[in-house]
Amino acid sequence: MMSIRHLLIHGLVQGVGFRAMLAWEARQMGVSGWVRNRRDGTVEALLQGEAAAVANLIAWARSGPPGARVSHIDVSAEEAADGAAEMMTDFDQLPTL
Repeated sequence: MMSIRHLLIHGLVQGVGFRAMLAWEARQMGVSGWVRNRRDGTVEALLQGEAAAVANLIAWARSGPPGARVSHIDVSAEEAADGAAEMMTDFDQLPTL
């Protein structure tokens, strides 16, 4: 079953390699989507893939890479627009928003 989740990750999550490691972990788990820093100090991500793989990536994100200190993650379900599920085939690091 396909799962799409939007994450907003709070804590000490910038300047510690969080985006790069999340992208690497996502690719290893077969999850597509994107990740970016936000100017408010959070990291935002959109994850798409098999439900178990997405859940495993969210579990990884709860601690993140060494040096990160995740205080909490806001997770929301996203609904795919027509054809959107087929459009995401990789995992990208986007510019800061």
